Amino acid sequence: MELLYEVEELIESGSIDKAEAALAKLGGEAEHAAEAAYFQGQIHEARNETIEAINAYHKATEADPDHLEATFRLAFLLDLHGEDEEAMQLYEQCLKHPPLHVNALINLAVLYEDDGSYHEAERCLELILDRHPNHAKAQLLLKDVRSSLTMYYDEDQERMMESHHAIMDMPISEFELSVRSRNCLKQMDIHTLGDLMNVTEAQLMAYKNFGETSLNEIKALLTQKNLVLGQMLDDPSPEAPTALPTLGSDGIYGKSVNELELSVRSRKCIQRLGINTLGELAARSETELLSIKNFGLTSLNEIKRRMIDMGLSLQS
Repeated sequence: MELLYEVEELIESGSIDKAEAALAKLGGEAEHAAEAAYFQGQIHEARNETIEAINAYHKATEADPDHLEATFRLAFLLDLHGEDEEAMQLYEQCLKHPPLHVNALINLAVLYEDDGSYHEAERCLELILDRHPNHAKAQLLLKDVRSSLTMYYDEDQERMMESHHAIMDMPISEFELSVRSRNCLKQMDIHTLGDLMNVTEAQLMAYKNFGETSLNEIKALLTQKNLVLGQMLDDPSPEAPTALPTLGSDGIYGKSVNELELSVRSRKCIQRLGINTLGELAARSETELLSIKNFGLTSLNEIKRRMIDMGLSLQS
């Protein structure tokens, strides 16, 4: 055992050749096989012999599956060589033995994040911060992971919005309606399901030659799509938009939206609406912004937060 301590000290001092010579004195003693293979791996690493080091650590873990140091070094080297799946398994194995292996958790969190397993990455980093609340790297990584989680949900929201828009854009001509109903809708300039979402029963019934039969036919069509007449209307009798306070071109409403310092995604989305000033943005509602392609709740909340900081808000 003393010889193993000597080998370890020689490696730590950088005396690699002497360490290898001392290690050779152990011979083939089975009881020290795992330690000997581990130190051989350390020697190979010191010489930048990565493949040889991986083989040595494999021997060490085969001789002793609970050898924590060899398991971590093997995981680390496999991680570097892109063997993510095996590296993850080995990092997880490191966590089965106390004390908490912080470096294994950090590396595992990074692999989980790369794999898109954000909740698992979050769990690893929270374990570190439970024990070490001021761990700077864990704090930074956790912020990135949670940002990725938010983006993930934002993308889900965007997919839902895209699906919603696809339904709204469906032409009425694709559905089997009577000639009378189809002609009435055409004369009212109603061509898509989205157009129907912006009219009420009363408005349809007020049109000449439009009766209960046509109304029930259209309502049945919408029910198939889980839609109802007028559901896009906030108010059946919408009023003109509330006028913005007159502050002059040098007032806050005349300032560029760049003053908000928005993320690239949010900035591009409002540019699609031709919004250039804070006044133009403040004249828009949440519903209008969410109707933009690729505009999700994350972007909306960012804009609202930045506007509040400047004493502004979107239209209600």
